[in-house]
Amino acid sequence: MNDPVPTVKFLGLTFNVANDLSVLITCLIVFVVVFALSRHIAMKPKGGQNVLEWLVEFTNGIVKGSIKGNDASHFGLYAFTLFLFIFVANQIGLFIHIQVGEYTYVKSPTADPVVTLTLSLMTIALAHYAGIAKNGAKAYFKGYLAPFTLFLPLNIFEQFTNFLTLGLRLFGNIFAGEMLLTLISGLTSSDNWISYIYSFPVELAWQGFSVFIGSVQAFVFVTLTSVYISQQLSPEE
Repeated sequence: MNDPVPTVKFLGLTFNVANDLSVLITCLIVFVVVFALSRHIAMKPKGGQNVLEWLVEFTNGIVKGSIKGNDASHFGLYAFTLFLFIFVANQIGLFIHIQVGEYTYVKSPTADPVVTLTLSLMTIALAHYAGIAKNGAKAYFKGYLAPFTLFLPLNIFEQFTNFLTLGLRLFGNIFAGEMLLTLISGLTSSDNWISYIYSFPVELAWQGFSVFIGSVQAFVFVTLTSVYISQQLSPEE
């Protein structure tokens, strides 16, 4: 999983081609799936509409479990989009891993800490914006002084650790899963046919388990997102 990735420079910035392509493919898959499921919307749902409505209710349930009152409705779309993106991103590397020569071009984008920490930063920034928008700047900054003024450094450090743990937890799980899958695949593709016999079933089993882990991590990320937003909306709790 430490395969080199191609990079390009533009306007003095270095872009990771593998991350850009993987994120773009993830977004396209999410768009196509939602577009397909949302065709032929009817009062009496059936088929794809049932699946779409179940997904919406599922993510809305996550949000309502942490954010109370009418505030939950403001973050339903964000949770729905975030869950689908992370879910698909976690699975891509299991089924679409494109490597040309020594360079990897398509992999799970969430197997890179830059991507997961970006998602984490988005969530933390949204949480703080929501807190200021609802409670005002004065109440927001006052919350960092609770319960005592001396707690200011600890409260700031807590927000920083929330940012790190949210992103690195997702990265660690997906990266480790793909790394182990790559090692198992190496045994499967070896010249020894005996190793193929026992490693191929193991690869299939681990791939199925990785799908489960990727799904759980998408759920965990959205759940923690809702918790962090709730903490900023109601700091007294």
